[in-house]
Amino acid sequence: MPPRTADPKPVPDIIAQIKDGYDRMRPAEQAVADAVLSDVQMAVDASNAVIALRAGVSQPTVTRFCRAIGCDGVRDFKLQLARSLVVGQVYLAANDARGQTAAGTVPHYWGSILDEAHRALREVERQVSPDLVTQAAEVIASAYRVAAFGLGGSSSSLAEEMQHRLFRYGVPITALKDHFLAGMTAATFRAGDVFIVISATGRTREVIETVNLVKSARIRTVAITAPGSELADIADIALTVQIEETPDTLTPSASRFAFLAIMDLMAAATGYQLGPVARENLRRIKYNVLSQRQGAMLEPLGD
Repeated sequence: MPPRTADPKPVPDIIAQIKDGYDRMRPAEQAVADAVLSDVQMAVDASNAVIALRAGVSQPTVTRFCRAIGCDGVRDFKLQLARSLVVGQVYLAANDARGQTAAGTVPHYWGSILDEAHRALREVERQVSPDLVTQAAEVIASAYRVAAFGLGGSSSSLAEEMQHRLFRYGVPITALKDHFLAGMTAATFRAGDVFIVISATGRTREVIETVNLVKSARIRTVAITAPGSELADIADIALTVQIEETPDTLTPSASRFAFLAIMDLMAAATGYQLGPVARENLRRIKYNVLSQRQGAMLEPLGD
């Protein structure tokens, strides 16, 4: 195995440093900060003189501003700003009033979110194989232990959702959100147990390393991920869907709707595989829930 390369040195988020340090700046430096934040691409491309002109200050003031936020000078500042811009451009659009709507009118994001959800469901129906979902359900239903593993905000919450879906049928499942703990947990699993791995990109290094570790112990892996990804290639069963994301940064990721649909399909298929065992567990859960509530209304059976 080739030696593992060193992790890249973190790049400071210079935009965050400008915003966080704004209140501690002198008024002239704040003027430079205002000019930079109002048009970040301009600040990357423009000369020191142009930035000074836009801010209404002298060129030495621009240099002092750069040093005040931790840069070696204007050149270092522009380099770090360009790096921040690669990640942050879509989030730096000026605020507008689109989120503010008059009473009785539908906000613009209303249809956008619901349309994205509908489209995600259609893509799941089109791209995901029912046979593969059934295969995944078969290995889950026959496993002694199951883990749902995901890293990051979305995938980790989906791992917990997978746990909530499957424990109701009596599946002994644990949600894991840390790759070190996932590796430790894998050491206690046996051949034939199952790891359900969730990753929107399918290329997160810690996820790939964990899956390779799991597979070396002959633990079966089911991936919910993007097609053509490294995770999809190495998993035993890959349930994949490609969803084009909306450019609106304030709305949920469209792939989340798709992954939830796949999880519901897989959970239902597992319930049918388990048959009477699953139904009896659901009956007991519902009995305990209803015994603590008033009223005779029939509530959602899956809760």
